[in-house]
Amino acid sequence: MSKMFNKFSAVLLVLAVTAVSAQAAKISAYYSAPYASAKTVKSKLGKAGFKVLAAYSPASKSHLKVFVITNSKLKANAAKKTRGFAAIQRVMVDSKAKTVLATNPTYWLKAFMQKDYKAGVDSSVKASLGKALGKLTATKDVLSAGDLSGYHFMMGMPYYQDMLKLKGKAGVDIKGKKKIFELKLANGSKLVGVTMGKTTETFVDKIGADKAILLPYTVLIEGDKAYALHAKYYIALSYPLLSMGQFMVISSIPDAIERKLKKTIK
Repeated sequence: MSKMFNKFSAVLLVLAVTAVSAQAAKISAYYSAPYASAKTVKSKLGKAGFKVLAAYSPASKSHLKVFVITNSKLKANAAKKTRGFAAIQRVMVDSKAKTVLATNPTYWLKAFMQKDYKAGVDSSVKASLGKALGKLTATKDVLSAGDLSGYHFMMGMPYYQDMLKLKGKAGVDIKGKKKIFELKLANGSKLVGVTMGKTTETFVDKIGADKAILLPYTVLIEGDKAYALHAKYYIALSYPLLSMGQFMVISSIPDAIERKLKKTIK
């Protein structure tokens, strides 16, 4: 009886350790890759099976080029209610710092797909990114794997599902000059990239323009409704090492982003 009890206890211990390890595992938000020019990176992304939806310079910084990319697997995976934000990944080339930064599909799909996250799409997309960009090295911008689907910066801050509701009437559209890209998904929803203008977007200078890859901002249109991720959620998720002090430096930005987004929708 005691042997059986000891074996049972050992099994429980292994399961507990495994669960704790899985919870404690860290996932980086980004990968760095060997430097190449923006022109070369764009070409290689296309050859690796990605569609480049936009090439955007955040805050009008000409040395920064953010490529918003998608492929068939990302689009199919994200064609679910309120999951359209997961239809894209991003790659940023900084010609001044001579760096290339790419979003980690696992990090962003876990965050944006929530309970609908299924392993497989992320590893496939990562393989394609590696084919295009070369060796991918995880950055130090990490969060615990178990925290991603329920992430919020701190108590009282918004979660993924606490989206901004920008419009709730028929005829949702984005003002022409503000639209950077539009991606239609199989479930009828649309993901639209929008610019908020140089003045608002320069907040990245205060907390790290190396993560300006989070721009352009995106709006999800589902039927007669338009949504955007709350800036207090999205900025913090994009800067996982952000301190409370840094967040306070840009405390006015979330409201400014909301105002800009609401003016962008007509």
